[in-house]
Amino acid sequence: MDYKLVFSDIDGTLLNKDRELSAKTISVIRKLKNKVPVVLISSRMPAAMRHLQQQLGIEDQPIICYNGGFVIINEKVVASTDIPVSTLKQLSDFNQQHQIHLSLYHADEWHVPEYDYWAKREENNTKVTPTVNTIHKVIDDWGKRAVGAHKIMCMGEEKKIDAMFNYLNENHAESLHVYRSKSTYIEIANKEISKLTAINYLLKNHFDCSLDNIVAFGDNYNDIEMLRGVGYGVAVNNAKDETKAVANKITDANIDDGVANTLEEIFSTYL
Repeated sequence: MDYKLVFSDIDGTLLNKDRELSAKTISVIRKLKNKVPVVLISSRMPAAMRHLQQQLGIEDQPIICYNGGFVIINEKVVASTDIPVSTLKQLSDFNQQHQIHLSLYHADEWHVPEYDYWAKREENNTKVTPTVNTIHKVIDDWGKRAVGAHKIMCMGEEKKIDAMFNYLNENHAESLHVYRSKSTYIEIANKEISKLTAINYLLKNHFDCSLDNIVAFGDNYNDIEMLRGVGYGVAVNNAKDETKAVANKITDANIDDGVANTLEEIFSTYL
């Protein structure tokens, strides 16, 4: 098969144990990028992806943020799907009894209830500093601006996260994507979008390519639809078992340069 386009997840897939790009990953993608476009696709916000684009030399390529909820081409927002403020109010009401950390994201905004353990942890992972704001102030501001959340991140003790996870699935399963990236994390997005819907958007509006000609890399539950939908889906060895089950190939773990190693195999004539 003649593969013409590469999409890669970031955390747990492209980055090493220090949440950084390895020298080999940077080298391989910089050599490949002028022959085959490489696009980053992540649950991250734009500000947490741009520095990686710069290191890889792919600033001219689109970025797919928030699991497909926010797509940028040449610094222009071309697609945006968020969670309405009315849903945020319901989550806020439920959370009054549980006091889970709720991080709220819109475009390059990241609001946290306090600069706590969870905020500091995410800041360390993403190299982005949040703004401290009560959820009520955020809801009021976003309501006036007629915008919503591109992502909500729930973080807290496992038992509290259990309660939130059950609440979300019982009350918002039809409108929200809810997945548990860790026992202490829940990531929430609008159910209308996914990584695959964002890829299809780019194929229709930007790239002259079909799904069959795409290589995609991932590790987590939010990568399953993407890996199953493209021509060649690759799961890193540290991926969830469910993600590995739909992949065409299981490559080395993220800490062993799995993405770079497979790119070398597939695109050896260009490298």
